[in-house]
Amino acid sequence: MKIKAILSALLAVGVIGIAGCSQTPTDELEELTVVLDWYPNGSHVFLYEAIEKGYYEQEGLKINVEFPSNTNDAISMTSAGKADIGFYYMHDVIQANANQNIPVVSIGAAVQKPVNVLISLSSANIKSAADLKGKKIGYGGSVLNEAFIHTMLKNAGLQESDAELVDVGFELMPSLTTGQVDAIIGGFVSHEVPELKHQGFDVTYIEPSANGVPDYTELVFITSKDTADEKAEQLAGFLRATQKGYEDVKNDPADGVANLLKNQNAENFPLVEEVETQSVNTILSLAATDSAPFLSQNPETWQKNIDWMLDSGVIEKSVDPNDMIVDLLK
Repeated sequence: MKIKAILSALLAVGVIGIAGCSQTPTDELEELTVVLDWYPNGSHVFLYEAIEKGYYEQEGLKINVEFPSNTNDAISMTSAGKADIGFYYMHDVIQANANQNIPVVSIGAAVQKPVNVLISLSSANIKSAADLKGKKIGYGGSVLNEAFIHTMLKNAGLQESDAELVDVGFELMPSLTTGQVDAIIGGFVSHEVPELKHQGFDVTYIEPSANGVPDYTELVFITSKDTADEKAEQLAGFLRATQKGYEDVKNDPADGVANLLKNQNAENFPLVEEVETQSVNTILSLAATDSAPFLSQNPETWQKNIDWMLDSGVIEKSVDPNDMIVDLLK
């Protein structure tokens, strides 16, 4: 029995040694810090899939994931050099460059289509933007979401005064379910919609991008211009590994959900498997299109949104999309 145990141990060591040959030793990995937009959820499934599968290690990288303590940490920390990569939103990158001269750039689009939708309970009978007349709409104090609503109202032939915007802070879902407002803007079709359904509410939603707001890329990976120059090779490795994570989740969504649940922050943002399963499937349907592969970026899409944001008063000056897009996978 002792001989068998020794042989088993030696074989195990051999197997581990062989398996590790394809990856960089842990003490030689280069560390990259990634700041999320929120706690782990379905939007981050590709990142955690790549971590669990060791794809970053294969690129010689160790990924340290941080959660934001403030809503704009992804931009503020990357621009200050306190983080290498941020997971954030295209419109915010435009705002940072146009209004604050913060030199952050996007290195890849994680979700090619919008996830921000206007959500209401079915009982409110809001089936189109025209039905918003006389309604109260909750939002989180964002100028961007105000612009979404104003554009939707205008597109439906209504005036801005035809609907009332109510700043509900972070209480989007409670404000809706308790009847404080008739609808909310700022909730995601990939999170709030399945979460509300899980809670037993019958909901409907309207897409701003189908009601006057230009189609846009929602979630992007960002960094500072300096980091994009100084760590181009490492950032390209990050993107290649994330691409592998995306492909794996596409082929096996259930495994992606399992890895996401494994990495959840249960104390601050517990996840529900049913909700995240719906979330991941929704994200997969939006992460790439026939004309926009995963991680690809289209300057024309950015330009249309820059023009709309300028016309809507969201930004104070126009900016060049080519100054905010960096292609590291040429």
